Amino acid sequence: MESKTDVHVESARIQKQIENHLGISGSSLLFEFRQMDDKVRLDLITVNPRHHQSFLFHTETGYDRVDVLRKMLEYVQNYRDKESSFTIQWMSRGDKELNTSYFRARNMYEALDKLYFGRDMNTITVFSVVMNPVS
Repeated sequence: MESKTDVHVESARIQKQIENHLGISGSSLLFEFRQMDDKVRLDLITVNPRHHQSFLFHTETGYDRVDVLRKMLEYVQNYRDKESSFTIQWMSRGDKELNTSYFRARNMYEALDKLYFGRDMNTITVFSVVMNPVS
């Protein structure tokens, strides 16, 4: 039987692997866990240091914290091969600067969902969504 300490140590180890693989750490990468019935949901969120906006990177569900972190690590290691790259140009309400953000998603609707995650849709105006060519 695994002790609580081992679960926390394993969780921290996997989170560090995810951070290292993405090259993002500290306050720029947030792990949000939520209990949903008999599952755990993990929303991995990135924070852009330039314009201080947060966006959904990916969501996974699993049986427990370690399971969902393992699934997220697998996603992070393979997402570039499975998803398309999108460029979204947008502006926050009240700003005068056009921002450009990049997302990996199955389609443009999923990319927009990642942009709007956790915010009122009326706070951002999207000017363009472009699927980037495969390189």
